[in-house]
Amino acid sequence: MALVVTPVTDRIHHCTTDLAAWVLVEEDWQVTLIDAGYPGDADRVRESLDTIGRRPEDVTAVLVTHAHVDHIGSLPALGLAAPVLMSAEETRHARREYLQQVSEVDVALRAWQPRVLAWSLRILPLGATRDVRVDDPVAVDAGQPLDVPGRPVAVPTPGHTDGHTAWHFPSGGCVATGDALVTGHPVTGIHHPHLLPGFFTHDQARAAASLDAIAALDADRILPGHGPTWSGPASRAVELARG
Repeated sequence: MALVVTPVTDRIHHCTTDLAAWVLVEEDWQVTLIDAGYPGDADRVRESLDTIGRRPEDVTAVLVTHAHVDHIGSLPALGLAAPVLMSAEETRHARREYLQQVSEVDVALRAWQPRVLAWSLRILPLGATRDVRVDDPVAVDAGQPLDVPGRPVAVPTPGHTDGHTAWHFPSGGCVATGDALVTGHPVTGIHHPHLLPGFFTHDQARAAASLDAIAALDADRILPGHGPTWSGPASRAVELARG
């Protein structure tokens, strides 16, 4: 599975496979990692760090958009010493006080669809059914720059999960949208900004409403949790997602 590391700015890099994505942000030899792919993506996360001349030891903060297995999966194998930051509500999800994630039954009921079947067979070897959690997540407040590389600002975007957060980098003019807004997914076959199908999302109506928060951002590059980097105003990305 090919890894593509796309320079978004001289410090921000969008790292994608055709099944997952994460973001690396450099500052003074330190790195912020946003999301971390599936359990089987640990070596690819290490490869992405190596591509930008960094090591796992350089990661001083991990930001999580939401605690699905394809976004926190590689963290146990990476063994990073950095704190794992997310919204207060998502800390409960990350500790698995509850689980808002598509189930094996949900997928099996749709396996008659060729795209769903092909996707499900590809993610199984990556550990898609593993029970992955974050034992000591750290809650952060929205709206204020964090004192970590890139100075990201948490933007609440609930719906996909109750505590889903997008991460805005005002100085870089970009936003890591996680699964609140994606630009590609094997199940959809769509190659522009869009919402994931409803069976992936805890509350689809709330997810649609959260697009307003993304549209309001001063950002002209979208770094989604699935799909390639998209260039253009965030408001235009939301227009496309809403059709």
